Amino acid sequence: MAATYTPIASITLGAASTSVIFNNIPQTYTDLVLVVNGKIESTAINAQVRLNSDSGTNYSYTDLSGTGSVAASSRETSNTYIRLGTNGYVDTTFGFNCVAHFMNYSNTTTYKTVLSRSNNANNGVSLVAALWRSTAAITSINFYNGNYSVGSTFNLYGILGANA
Repeated sequence: MAATYTPIASITLGAASTSVIFNNIPQTYTDLVLVVNGKIESTAINAQVRLNSDSGTNYSYTDLSGTGSVAASSRETSNTYIRLGTNGYVDTTFGFNCVAHFMNYSNTTTYKTVLSRSNNANNGVSLVAALWRSTAAITSINFYNGNYSVGSTFNLYGILGANA
């Protein structure tokens, strides 16, 4: 169980941007939590991230989604990104919010696991369990697709474990 959430970095867009990057993430925490409230300028997209600028086919994820009347699931392997939700996609009207947990992110002996939940008032909710097949510590997180609108916020927190 987490003892504290410590703010690491906060980005609020003053101009539309096609990429939002957290670089030089300190390695002093047990886990990371990323909280996003975003909107997009043009065509709706699924929120996608890459870790440490890795664009190789090292990502897998399972997505569970629902609209209140329809449930669905999908799985992707050997992908070039992690999708943070299908029904939580970013659109021009409603935007979306997402909370993503990056577990054991600074460990250099295990692959990295990400759990995210997201929603969009127009489209439903999603839960994603993802894997980055790398033992490297996570030092950067990059939202690289889309054109995020002015006012979109991206907040990164570090979590110290209960025994830390």
